[in-house]
Amino acid sequence: MTSEEAVIDVRNLTKRFGGKTVVDHLALKVPKGSIYGFLGPNGSGKTTTIRLVCGLLRPDEGEGTALGYDVVRDSAHIKARTGYMTQKFSLYEDLSIRENLDFVARLYAMDNRKQRVDDALADLGLKERASQLAGTLSGGWKQRLALAACMIHEPDLLLLDEPTAGVDPKARRDFWDQIRRYARAGVTTLVSTHYMDEAVQCDRIAYIAYGKKLIDAPTKDIPAQVGLKAWRVEADDLTRLHDRLNGQPGVELIARFGTELHVCGMDDALLAAAVKSVADEPGYQAEHIEAGLEEVFIHLMAQSADNMK
Repeated sequence: MTSEEAVIDVRNLTKRFGGKTVVDHLALKVPKGSIYGFLGPNGSGKTTTIRLVCGLLRPDEGEGTALGYDVVRDSAHIKARTGYMTQKFSLYEDLSIRENLDFVARLYAMDNRKQRVDDALADLGLKERASQLAGTLSGGWKQRLALAACMIHEPDLLLLDEPTAGVDPKARRDFWDQIRRYARAGVTTLVSTHYMDEAVQCDRIAYIAYGKKLIDAPTKDIPAQVGLKAWRVEADDLTRLHDRLNGQPGVELIARFGTELHVCGMDDALLAAAVKSVADEPGYQAEHIEAGLEEVFIHLMAQSADNMK
């Protein structure tokens, strides 16, 4: 992928606060029209990176472009063509849906403002609620309003910082249907999320922990690239099974999924031996499986040192 094909192309981005390096020489290249997942534990630098990319923060080191503009010198041009949805609802709760969208349209000095607002209401299914105060909306409807506000000026780049936190599963599915529709129209999306069912919908994922990028690859390739091995193990007493497996040679991660444990490690032989060592457990069943994204990311998080302490 060339720089011309990348909507975001940054190198060595670094940001420090109070002597702590929050983003540590990070590189990121996001293709046009892609949905790019940005994952990592709380405090890992995801939000700071997003703000560096769109010009809301100035990097201490590093360079690059977003939408063809320099992230240091041309932040005003980047902001004009970017929609940024923050973690917290940031519109006016004492204004109606329509009034909020009209206010945003005014900020962007848009012409034909009434029609633009009408189009935004229709696009996100908000027309019937146009006169409702934003403060009375549920989490899912606030999310729709926030997305409508982000998209009203028809940006080329959409930055979403944990956009579905606190909304119900149906609202999350509806939201992702909209994001895929925008992607088909050529809008590039960088989205941070903690939900694995959302991560798998991204074309590519970058995983960062405490400022450092640990992996950056097409979503489907990540489990094989990390090389984590996994077994599905069941028994009548999962707590006892967990305790017996914990600390065994080769066992680096034990995660409970419903009525089974996923036991993971990097050494296939040691891991298999550990799993077989508990075969005397009542109701024991074991099966070698492919490690999924959730197991991979839990493993990566466990290997990362928190530099914020």
